[in-house]
Amino acid sequence: MKRLLLFLMLAGLLSSAGAQPSYTFGVVPQFEPRKLAGIWTPVLRDLEKRTGFKLELVGSPRIPQFEGEFEQGSYDFAYMNPYHALVAGRLQKYIPLVRDGSRQLYGILVVAKDSPIASIADLNGKTVAFPSPNALGASLLMRADLERLHKISVVPLWAQTHTSSYLSVALGSAQAAGGVMSTFQSQKPELRDRLKILYETRRMPPHPVVAHPRVPEADREKMRQAFLDMAADPQGAALLANVPIGRAVAASANDYQQLARWGLEDFYVKDAQ
Repeated sequence: MKRLLLFLMLAGLLSSAGAQPSYTFGVVPQFEPRKLAGIWTPVLRDLEKRTGFKLELVGSPRIPQFEGEFEQGSYDFAYMNPYHALVAGRLQKYIPLVRDGSRQLYGILVVAKDSPIASIADLNGKTVAFPSPNALGASLLMRADLERLHKISVVPLWAQTHTSSYLSVALGSAQAAGGVMSTFQSQKPELRDRLKILYETRRMPPHPVVAHPRVPEADREKMRQAFLDMAADPQGAALLANVPIGRAVAASANDYQQLARWGLEDFYVKDAQ
């Protein structure tokens, strides 16, 4: 009987040791759900092959829901904006793994091509669409720039997504919209061609992929290396370009410390709706 129990215990341990690790992967909802899934599902399937992990894409319909999830530590891995990474690091000790090393992130402010708005000053008191209060380049840094650098006040219209923000301008419900270059360039030509860029914010390193500290260090490093290997492979690089990650490089918390000096916490909205 003792031998049988010992055998069952050893079998259980071996089975557990050989089990495929399963992790959740959250993605900030810059786009509508179908487009986001279309971009990230092939990326995660490629990462699964490289890591041996089972990865579950966890979508959020709106940025505030995404924020609530990472603030509670719900995601094992996540792709989030740099200021989110600061907040996630402070609240849950999330660890940056990789980021795009080919570009800098910055916010853009767009107006209609035929708009009489010719300068930032012309937007004082006007309605400006933003994806959400805490979308970094599109809203958080943009609002900080408008108020602190340009001394103007605008009426925010929370449009929920980048695409909806741009549409608000095209449809005339807002005089301007905050976004970022990658989402602007990804819009359909019939929308993009109706808009023009009026202003660009300060620059920063772009979105990192982060890991919760409960993920074992060996698995965190395996995920980091998988992204780097994927970026070195032509087919993998083509998938990452859709994110967009043009050139994956290792990331660290130090990459984003400049944001802590910009005082963006004054514009961050806790439990934003």
